[in-house]
Amino acid sequence: MAIITLLTDFGNTDHYVAEIKGVLLTEAPGVTLVDITHSVSPGDVRSGAYILGRTWHRFPSDTIHMVVIDPGVGTSRAALALAAAGHCFVGPDNGVFTPVLQDTPVETVLLPTPEAASPTFHGRDLFAPAAAALACGTLLQTLGQPFTGMPERLAYTIPHFEGKTIVGEIMYIDRFGTLVTNLTSELVPAYARLEVEDLDIGPLRRTYADVGTGGLLAYIGSAGAIEIAVRNGSAARRLGVGVGGSVRARLG
Repeated sequence: MAIITLLTDFGNTDHYVAEIKGVLLTEAPGVTLVDITHSVSPGDVRSGAYILGRTWHRFPSDTIHMVVIDPGVGTSRAALALAAAGHCFVGPDNGVFTPVLQDTPVETVLLPTPEAASPTFHGRDLFAPAAAALACGTLLQTLGQPFTGMPERLAYTIPHFEGKTIVGEIMYIDRFGTLVTNLTSELVPAYARLEVEDLDIGPLRRTYADVGTGGLLAYIGSAGAIEIAVRNGSAARRLGVGVGGSVRARLG
């Protein structure tokens, strides 16, 4: 049976995730449900997009990815189902699918909103039934009309040179307070010195133990992007910066 991944900002305290799973298991009996996370900060589309970009391609072909980070629920924002690289995606058109749109050609349909759908809970009443239908073999094209517009994409600072400095931005902050940037090992040589909001972090290190406890360091993370951390601490708290903050690699 198909796999459906779930990525939401609903948390695990309330009933929302359970209601969605109830719909999925009822309409697609035997489906395998995988929780990516439900701990995205409420309405944080940028973090949701980053997590989706890190995870979707790790799953087998034919996996269905249901993403419900939807601060515009009940408004005129579109509800979409997409197919890309052998995977399907269901969720709101608010930029959360940006990494998928950047990676591969995408087929997109506009999902109709059922008359009985709650205007505040499309996760349960719109996206879960669509994901369940895909899991049961329904073709994407039969779920709705072709989407003729351009799906929303989040705007990022593209890494670029300013003199002998490569400028990028913080894309994501994990639960350890690590700052994940959009600078990569292909762009930044080993001799560069990293800065966050004009504070010198130093050269690239290999791992956390290369500095003492409480020390700041920059290193190449598991996805090939430069990350800024504090050993046994939080770089976000120490530096007081957030997503969108500036990061620089000085080459000379």
